[in-house]
Amino acid sequence: MGLKGFACGIAFSLFLAQGQAFAGKANDTLVYASDTEPENVSPYHNDAREGVILAHLAWDTLIYRDPQTGEYKPMLATHWQQVDPLTLDFDLRQGVTFHNGDPFTADDVVFTFNYVASPEGKVVTQQNVNWIKSAEKLGEYKVRLHLKQPFPAALEYLANPLPIYPGKYFQKVGLAGFAQKPVGTGPYRIVAVTSGQGVTLERNPDYFKDSPQGQPRIGHIQFRVIPDAETRLAELMTGGIDWAWRVAPDQAEQLKAAPNLTVESGASMRIGFLSMDAQGASSPDSPFAKAEVRQAVNYAINRKAIASQLMGGGSQPLQVACYPEQFGCDAKAVPGYPYDPAKAKALLKAAGYPNGFSTEIFAYRDRDVVEALIGDLRAVGIDAKLRYLKYAALRDQQRAGKVPMAFLAWGSFSIADASAATGVYFKGNADDVAKDPQVIDWLKVADTAMDPAVRKENYRKALQRIAEQAYWAPVFNYSINYAFTSDLAFQPYPDELPRFALAHWN
Repeated sequence: MGLKGFACGIAFSLFLAQGQAFAGKANDTLVYASDTEPENVSPYHNDAREGVILAHLAWDTLIYRDPQTGEYKPMLATHWQQVDPLTLDFDLRQGVTFHNGDPFTADDVVFTFNYVASPEGKVVTQQNVNWIKSAEKLGEYKVRLHLKQPFPAALEYLANPLPIYPGKYFQKVGLAGFAQKPVGTGPYRIVAVTSGQGVTLERNPDYFKDSPQGQPRIGHIQFRVIPDAETRLAELMTGGIDWAWRVAPDQAEQLKAAPNLTVESGASMRIGFLSMDAQGASSPDSPFAKAEVRQAVNYAINRKAIASQLMGGGSQPLQVACYPEQFGCDAKAVPGYPYDPAKAKALLKAAGYPNGFSTEIFAYRDRDVVEALIGDLRAVGIDAKLRYLKYAALRDQQRAGKVPMAFLAWGSFSIADASAATGVYFKGNADDVAKDPQVIDWLKVADTAMDPAVRKENYRKALQRIAEQAYWAPVFNYSINYAFTSDLAFQPYPDELPRFALAHWN
């Protein structure tokens, strides 16, 4: 929708809303909407940001990271100790119950970690769990975690994408049953999962009193799947929903004039990038198997224009395969690709494509960004035709080697360590489009070395190699625009995790 059309839409919505109170506060129900539905509500079995949000509402982790200070605090574990580089011991909190009434004990922690560390677990993002060897019960409320190798970022992961499941219940219902009727210990319990529509949650009245995030204050939460951005904004304006994000910069600016709405924005650690089929798996003569072609793509992209005009706010052009604020992500060590269409054309000619070539570009979000990228590529002779899929379908196609080029986004599960970004995509796993042995070796050292200086040096070498070979074309880090009813007290954080459990009505 253009600016004029959007302005008319706002005026019409305001007219409709004049005699209508925002329903959320009146019903003590926060309704939030997003464009993407997690393929499975089980946190270990999806890697969508919407799934991360639900995970932090319905489940707890052993450790809590304070979003204000970054300090690790006791959650389901009251104390932890690094016994040696391969061993972590945890004392567990007593008196906690799962949503179905089962008591939380060491058996649940042992089951969870042994399950997700096994092939049977089929965890979508292996980097989150593949450092775990096993868990051992030392007592009713004491657990020992064995690591496959030293993993200095262990606490960061334990505080984020590693929630604890109810062992007996999960084994009884299986993954399919758990996806429909999930159970956790978190501040909210999931009461309904409706495919294609969303998830309904209600406040957990038995949430443990000493939780570091306090008690939830909003009675009911509903997550609605609304793929179309214009529909989400119309629902927001008329009180159908209370909260939306990923609002386009021009629309966010105009929403600031709307009564009863608050607009917040800020940089996030989510990055957007083009992934290219460096192994040539998508076709026998894939142009992207040639480094010159991948380098040409990097020179063809006007990162600065895309970041400033389409993202706005705190978005910055990106040249490195991670978020610069993550540990080990040294953006200064990476040779950049300034916007240079003439150089891109020269590289294509040197690679044997003087007239360019045609390809497909896959995407699942940010159509306006992808269209801008397509325009930049077309200007140097690369005719990229868009294939727009749901995220899970795109990911599966790419892992099957059927995607020549894709625009992707990654939020690192809010983990402030390069292992959660570079390590996910370049360590030889299913999402690695390069399978570069040198990069893999450097990242294995970087992810496991206990000496921070050794970690930084190996990340630096890996990131330099990734940039020189142009396995990716990093584009920008996201700036997120949030729009929500002024009845809601909500604070966004750079890790792109909306903490609705900390929100309340004004």
